[in-house]
Formats: sequence, C-alpha cells, structure tokens
Amino acid sequence: MRTGTAEQLRWLDQTTINGDLNTGLRLMERAASGMTEAALECLDRPEGATAVAFCGPGNNGGDGVACARMLKEAGVEVRAFLVGDRTKMTPDTRENEVRLNTCGVQLEAFDPNSEQQKRFTEGADLLIDAIFGIGLHRPLEGPAAQAVEWLNQATGTVIAADIPSGIEANTGRKLGSAVCADVTVTFTLAKPGHIIGAGGLCTGKLLVRGIGLDPALVDSLEYPVTMLEEACVRDLLPVRPRDGHKGVFGKVFILGGCRDYIGAPIMASHTAVRSGAGLVFVGVPEAIYTVTAIKCMEEMPVALPERQGALAAEAADQVLERLEEMQAALIGPGLGKAPGVQQAVRTILREARCPIVLDADGINAIGNHIDVLDSRDSPTILTPHDGEFRNLTGSWSGEDRLSTALAFAKAHHCVLVMKGHRTIVAGPDGRAYLNTTGNDGMAKGGSGDVLGGLIVSLLGQGMTPLEAAAAAVWIHGRAGDQMAQRYGRRGMCSTDVLTEGIPAVLKGLE
Repeated sequence: MRTGTAEQLRWLDQTTINGDLNTGLRLMERAASGMTEAALECLDRPEGATAVAFCGPGNNGGDGVACARMLKEAGVEVRAFLVGDRTKMTPDTRENEVRLNTCGVQLEAFDPNSEQQKRFTEGADLLIDAIFGIGLHRPLEGPAAQAVEWLNQATGTVIAADIPSGIEANTGRKLGSAVCADVTVTFTLAKPGHIIGAGGLCTGKLLVRGIGLDPALVDSLEYPVTMLEEACVRDLLPVRPRDGHKGVFGKVFILGGCRDYIGAPIMASHTAVRSGAGLVFVGVPEAIYTVTAIKCMEEMPVALPERQGALAAEAADQVLERLEEMQAALIGPGLGKAPGVQQAVRTILREARCPIVLDADGINAIGNHIDVLDSRDSPTILTPHDGEFRNLTGSWSGEDRLSTALAFAKAHHCVLVMKGHRTIVAGPDGRAYLNTTGNDGMAKGGSGDVLGGLIVSLLGQGMTPLEAAAAAVWIHGRAGDQMAQRYGRRGMCSTDVLTEGIPAVLKGLE
C-alpha cells in the first residue's frame, strides 16, 4: 500500500479545492461519510447508542462535526464538543456547525471541569477523535491534552479522524500525549505515522477511504515509501521454475557461532533451508563443529580456524574462498566479539564480492570501522535493532526512525533493516518498506537469527537486496503472528516460527 506525507496530502486537498468552498465541503462530507460508516459498524444498532465527538477548530474538526451530524441522522444520541478557540474555526467547519445545529445538536465548548460532559463521555458507546489532524507538529497542552486523557480513559470505541490526535503524521512520534484509537479512518493514502513509532501503537485498525480526489493527481505524488501487505510480498517473491534444480535456487553461506553461542548459526541455516535455498553451507569455529554437524541434516557444515572457541582472524581466507561460489552470505549470528572475529569480519567485507547480510556480531565488528561498509562494491544488508544501530552510528535520539534509516542507507549505499516494532527496510535509492506484521512474542532469543537466515535465503534465490529484506521481514512477522495465535505470545518461541510458521506462510504465498 502506498503512503504519503502530510505535506503531500495537504497539497492534494488544496489543489483540488483551489479556493472553492463548495469543493471543500464536498471533501469534508465524503470524509465524514467514511468515518460514520466505520463508526456504525462498531454498533449492534444505532438506536439507543450514544456518541460524543471531540472536534478541533480546523478542518479535521469539521470532519468530526459532520460525522456527528450523520450519526445523529442514523439514530444515535450525539453530543459534540469543540476543543479549541471558536474564533479560529475554518469556514468549512463553521458551515458544518450550522448543519449540525439544524439536527438539534449544539457544538458545545469543551469544559475539562464539567462533570456532566465527563460522565457522558465515560458512558458513550462511540467516541470520535477529530481534535487534530495530520498538520500537528507541537506537543499537546491545555484543554486538548485533557480531552485526549478523557478519550483514553473512556470505555467506548474510539474512532480517530485521519490520524490519532497527538501523533505526528510523518514520523509516528507522540507529541506529548496522544489518543489511543481502536479504529483510524484516514483519507486517500496512509501516512507513515500510522505505521511506525508510537503511531503504530495508537492507530488501531487502519481504514483508508477515498474522498474523490483526482486519481491522476494522487498518482503524480513521488513518495516511494510502501506499507507491506500480503499482495505486495507475493508480487516480490520470485517464481520457482518447476524444472529447477538446487543450483538454480541459490548457494548461500552462513558464518556464525562461538563456544558461547552455538545455536544461532544452526537456526539461521535451518531457516535458509526452510525458505527455499538450494544449498546452504554453515561455517563455524572448529571448537563447535561437531555439535553443529550433528544438528545439520540438509546443511553442509564447514570447520574454520578458531582461537579459544571463537573465529580466528586467519579464517577469513577460507571464508573468502568459499564465497567465490556463493550467491549470498550471512555474517554474524552468534559470532561473539573476540578480536579475531572482528578482524575476520572486516577482512571479509573488504574483499568479498557476493551480497552479504550483516547481523548481530557482524554489525558490532564494524562499529568503529564503518568505512569498511563504504568501501564495498557488492550489496550489503544490515539488520540492527535500535541498540545496535545506536552503537554503530555513535548517536541517535531514536525519534524519527524512517528519516534516519533512509539517510543511513543512502550515505552508506546499503539496505538497512531497522528492526523493532514496525520494522523499517530502507534502500540506498530512497525507497523504503514499512512492516505491519509481528508481535512481542517474537522478542526472544533466536528471532534475529531466523530473520537473517530468511533474508539470505531469498537473496540467494535471486531477489534484489531491498526486496529480499522487505519480503523476509513481512514473512517473518506473519509467521510470528500465526504462532502467537496457536501458542500465545508468551508460549511461542523462535523455533516455532522457523519450523511451522515460515513454511506455512510461504505456502500461502504460492
């Protein structure tokens, strides 16, 4: 699904309206109709139900006022509160107040000290959040912040107009406080703030509704950030030829493991096999070769020089020789942080000509040597979580993850998989994918190893680095969601995702 920035959506509205009040009112009417439809679907029946709309003075508030009128016309008992300065109401919002009045409903001034307003809010079946829209960039304060608190304390269904009040549309940042909506009805295009940051937690179910804007005008927007969905991932995956052999489906090499972390490369290699790679080699320090070999059935283990249970620097030569025959490599799962490991990783990065996925301790190895990344001619995919990314870059506030990811990918000519809630996959060409799958049950040991194995497998099967990373992130998250349904978020583990979830998701995509 395409996304658009707040600035682009405002430009679309302004270009369409072009000073015509009637056009603006028609757009507002269509937006309110989409909200009303979503609101009524949350009720068993409108008769006897109650609703309250919290409306700001801007056009987002006008959507809320119009929605209040439509709910009243549908038989719902409605009250509407104006949160803000009445003198700052836009012309379209004023007109909708007049229309609301004709239905017998007044737009009351919101009073944070009114027990009567608060009781009605607490008992309402529906609550409409139309205080602020996509233009908000400052922290909420005063009555607006108190209105948000009322909405979050209410027990009814909260429906946000365009974006939950208090969420920044382009970044997903929470601006002081924010409404936690059950449903958000947005218009024309989703915004990044619906998906990432605090916005990903506050948006609830996202519904995108058209309001009659010119499709050609919408298509003219250039903002290559895509929200990953099943249809998108299905289109990204390569077709497997029915007459293909194991050489056709990619040879990949996984470098990982040390005496303290034996399982990581095994999980990654198992995942690579489970996700379609033709041949999988797993290189480990000689100290853990035997146990690795016992665990490998389809994979081919390779013993490498070691020092005190960890990879030795001189192992780089053997790895580089192996990589000459590989379509892709994964470096990092369970390698540890021994000096020899870091030296070997940097040597491999400088000299290897195949695409490389760099994960975990592979990323740690270049923390003070990011120039190694810049010197590579072949594609590189990095998969840090926020802590690893902060260590890699030296400083990062953690607020605007999307812009940060895009800037890093462009500066270092790599694909960056910024892992976390709503993972971001950013490419060096300015394109990015925002993931919506996954859950907190995946926040367990081995999850990153599984993802790394999935990425290198798809990369080895011929996908581009950006598309391999994006597809893998979505598939991994969807597999985790299925395992959460089966075992619960506490009870599921990374092995479930590997052995049950990923094969099932891939089968569903065929």
